[in-house]
Amino acid sequence: MTENTGGMRDSAPGSRGRTTIADVVVEKIAGMAARDVLGVHALGSGFARSMGTMRERMPGAGSGKSVTRGVSVEVGELQAAIDLEIVVDYGVSITDVAGDVRENVISAVERMAGLEVVEVNIAVSDVKLPDEEDEEEQRQRVQ
Repeated sequence: MTENTGGMRDSAPGSRGRTTIADVVVEKIAGMAARDVLGVHALGSGFARSMGTMRERMPGAGSGKSVTRGVSVEVGELQAAIDLEIVVDYGVSITDVAGDVRENVISAVERMAGLEVVEVNIAVSDVKLPDEEDEEEQRQRVQ
C-alpha cells in the first residue's frame, strides 16, 4: 500500500512550472529605469539615435522612441548582465549619474524580473551641450 502525502498539493504554486524572461523584457526595464535618472539626456550613440529616428519615421515602424536603444543585455535563468550607452546633460557629475543609473537599473530589474543583476556597464558616449539642438528639433524645422 502506498501512502499519499499529497505531494503536488503541498508544493507552492510558484514551483509548479517554469518562467522565462526574454532579453527584450529586461532591455525595456533597464532602458526605462536609466531614462528616469536626472542627468541622462538619451540612450545610445549619436549614430544609433539617428538610425533609430529614421526607422521610427517609416510607416508601420511603430511610434515613439525605442526604449531599448542603447541597451544590451545577457539574460540567464537566474542572472542578467546589462550594458548601457548613455548621453548625459552638460554640467552634471558623470560619475554620480552613472552611479544613479546603475542603482536604478539594478533595482528595477531585480524587482520586476526577479533576476540577480551581476553587472551594469555604462559607456558615456556624449554630452548634451545647452546650445546644441536635438536631432528631433532639427527634423521638425525641416518638415
